[in-house]
Amino acid sequence: MSKDFLYKVILGSIVSEKSTMIGEKNNQYAFQVVPEATKEDVKAAVELLFKVNVKSVNILNEKGKQKRFGRFEGKRNDVRKAYVCLAEGQEINFAQEVK
Repeated sequence: MSKDFLYKVILGSIVSEKSTMIGEKNNQYAFQVVPEATKEDVKAAVELLFKVNVKSVNILNEKGKQKRFGRFEGKRNDVRKAYVCLAEGQEINFAQEVK
């Protein structure tokens, strides 16, 4: 794993009711990751980017929905999500000021 690849693994954080609840309850965070990413890649990327200790990683693949717009049919993109559980006393502050 190169550092260049690790910087590209995490596409963004997922902010939803579910991710907020698990964040408060279980000290977990949800991220959207590239389709090729493994659990080890996600763990290394989170530890590199946020300087925290990762306890465990769960990954799921969410299939895109079939949608219609009038007579045109299409499909939303598939999404790979990673739920990252941090060690005790660790947290990620997304709202910190960048200097």
